[in-house]
Amino acid sequence: MSESTLISPAELAVLIEKEPCVLIDTRDGESYAAGHLPGAVNMHDIFTFLATSSAEGMHELTEKFAAEFGAAGLSGNETAIIYEQSMNTGFGQSCRGFFLLQFLGYPKIKVLHGGYQAWTAEEMPVSTDAVMPTPKEFPVTDTGHSLMLDVADMQKAIGDEAIVKLDVRDVDEWIADSSSPYGKDFCPRKGRLPGAKWIEWYRMMKPSPEGPMFKSKDEIMAECATAGITKSTPVYIYCFKGARASNTFLALKEAGVEDVRIYFGSWNEWSRDPALPIEEGLPY
Repeated sequence: MSESTLISPAELAVLIEKEPCVLIDTRDGESYAAGHLPGAVNMHDIFTFLATSSAEGMHELTEKFAAEFGAAGLSGNETAIIYEQSMNTGFGQSCRGFFLLQFLGYPKIKVLHGGYQAWTAEEMPVSTDAVMPTPKEFPVTDTGHSLMLDVADMQKAIGDEAIVKLDVRDVDEWIADSSSPYGKDFCPRKGRLPGAKWIEWYRMMKPSPEGPMFKSKDEIMAECATAGITKSTPVYIYCFKGARASNTFLALKEAGVEDVRIYFGSWNEWSRDPALPIEEGLPY
């Protein structure tokens, strides 16, 4: 990634004065109503929508979010600015918005680094006003489709040791104690994809006075080294539903890892098909 996707509050304050931007708040409606960036629209289902990787599932995903991003005012001419509360409190939901826009082929996307917490820490203006954006025609292209993996892709990858299958879920999910962040038994099976490596998604971030921020490129590559990942390693990431995976996706792309993709259906989809192999119990 030649230019950073991450944008600081100060940089964003300058950008919105220079060119058309659409600000998208991915938090829940109550948090949004209590205060948001001026002009931001609320799209919490960027986080909540559960996708499957089937052709029907991908069609539904495309239709749904093309319509919603268009309703928010994105036509291809505006820069989309996505944010959440902070980089580690929304399970990667702003990065999930970034990944969805990449998948849909949107040309101009930024993620507010540090989220709303960083924005308010810098004492930037906030608003409680309702926002009524002017709808636009959202330009869907297939330029980002290769970033999105399906079940068949992951089945093939299990047999390919050159591809790192990267599990970035929380530790209780990795050790097969819980099936999801929604509860231990939300999914029918607990475990991991066979042969997966693990880097818990929190490890891509570190504290700062403005809240959690992504680590430096060298620090991220040091974390990657623990799973055998170099800048030229193909990396297929999964979590529960693609949010934490999107956070790690952005971190790795910022650090210069060349081939990073996401199995967006993730554990929520994989665990529900008893024909698909898993590793159970404690990792060995």
